[in-house]
Amino acid sequence: MVAEDINRAIWRMAHEIVERNHGLGDVVLVGLQTGGVWLAGEIANSLEEIEEVQIPLGTLDVAFHRDDIGLRPLLPEAPTRVPVGLDGRTVVLVDDVLYTGRTVRAALDALNSYGRPRAVQLAVMVDRGHRELPIRPDFVGKNLPTRRDEMVDVKPEGVDIGEVVR
Repeated sequence: MVAEDINRAIWRMAHEIVERNHGLGDVVLVGLQTGGVWLAGEIANSLEEIEEVQIPLGTLDVAFHRDDIGLRPLLPEAPTRVPVGLDGRTVVLVDDVLYTGRTVRAALDALNSYGRPRAVQLAVMVDRGHRELPIRPDFVGKNLPTRRDEMVDVKPEGVDIGEVVR
């Protein structure tokens, strides 16, 4: 994917979010640190252009909710910021890449600290497969089958696939 593909996918996912939720009345976007934050911002901009309303936009760091503490360094990326209470709202979690599903599981745990959403939906730019948990995205920019030994890097300029260096 190149920048044009990323922008087209963002625009399409924004329309799908509006359609699935019959508008944006109680929708909150929450970008996962770090890759989901810029993507959530771009989706929020598209939603504002489509619906002419500003949508609440937050960020979520899941470092302390991960299930691999002790297996890898615990490095919080940035502060969590949830601008509104989540009780009764639809939260659209946004991340750049969906892989095993473990980051999303951690995000679901972390969200509980901010209220009880009516529903949680998941938007990802790249679904690369290899799920270890029963988690499925609601909105996908691109399904991109990969090998486990590949890494996927999503940026506004495009998607890069490379070998994991160990």
